[in-house]
Amino acid sequence: MPKPESWRLDAASYPVVAEFQTRFQDMDINGHLNNVAFAALFESGRVLLNRQVRPLDERPSNERTMVAAVEINYLAEGNFPDPVEIATGIGRLGTSSWTIVQAMFQNGRCIAACDTVVVCRTDGQAKPLRAAMVAELEEKLVKPA
Repeated sequence: MPKPESWRLDAASYPVVAEFQTRFQDMDINGHLNNVAFAALFESGRVLLNRQVRPLDERPSNERTMVAAVEINYLAEGNFPDPVEIATGIGRLGTSSWTIVQAMFQNGRCIAACDTVVVCRTDGQAKPLRAAMVAELEEKLVKPA
């Protein structure tokens, strides 16, 4: 992943921002947050966005979503016990997929960026997203400064 564009380093560009507490077990041998902790924290931010966009009890029973790709760009070290803020939004809408873009902030600075491609499958096949889903996702589009 190339260095993120400058708007990606600004939490105000994202429609969903939440704080998460780091844990002692998140540290590596050097005393910094490890790569697994970064991935788990980004996942927690994605789950919050997904729950706002499409509650599980409201989707058709034959529709499934799955993560097709995750790419994390580590920009700086993170530390325990300081919490992090995960900023999350929709960066791209495709025919049967979308990309969730995120940034992780700690003590006022961006320490990582993440792009996740999510694919929607209906009856086991990639099919165009339902209009209602597109409308919900559009409400969570990022707004580059």
